[in-house]
Amino acid sequence: MMISNVLDNTIKKLKTQTANIITLTNLSLGGFAIIAIIKGDMNLGLLLIFLAALADRFDGMIARKFNCESELGKQLDSMCDIISFGVAPALLIYQGILDEFGAPGTFFTVFFIGCGAFRLARFNISENNGYFTGLPITAAGCFATLSFLAIPHWHPAYFLSLMIILSFLMVSPFKLKKV
Repeated sequence: MMISNVLDNTIKKLKTQTANIITLTNLSLGGFAIIAIIKGDMNLGLLLIFLAALADRFDGMIARKFNCESELGKQLDSMCDIISFGVAPALLIYQGILDEFGAPGTFFTVFFIGCGAFRLARFNISENNGYFTGLPITAAGCFATLSFLAIPHWHPAYFLSLMIILSFLMVSPFKLKKV
């Protein structure tokens, strides 16, 4: 009986840590994306951000499947998301085009990150009612990242406008059903 309890506890801890390991994989991919972008390898940065989004999708699914959702996991997920979907995409767009705008480009790059952090903090203190309030940072970050591919084709002002719009959408009060 005692061996069974030890085994059950060990399996439960492994399941809990599996979700956290996937969450930390999200963080690692975001961190590597930032380094790649700083080194000028924008395409690798873009790829790593999308791989981080994949990891972000799976960590929550694993936590729910193993019934091991926790307050720690929720907070850890947000900490990782600000790196992978706030800082990394903002830096990608900044390095790709927004630096041409000087101070306004810098300001709205940081503004995007700040709005993303606010969005995550608001999410962490809200009740889980089946709806998001405002655009999730993962969606905003992935959209900004995807827009990087259009830099050769669209006017630079589009990207400044996009970052402003995505920033306000993250902190807006509109409700969006969770999928």
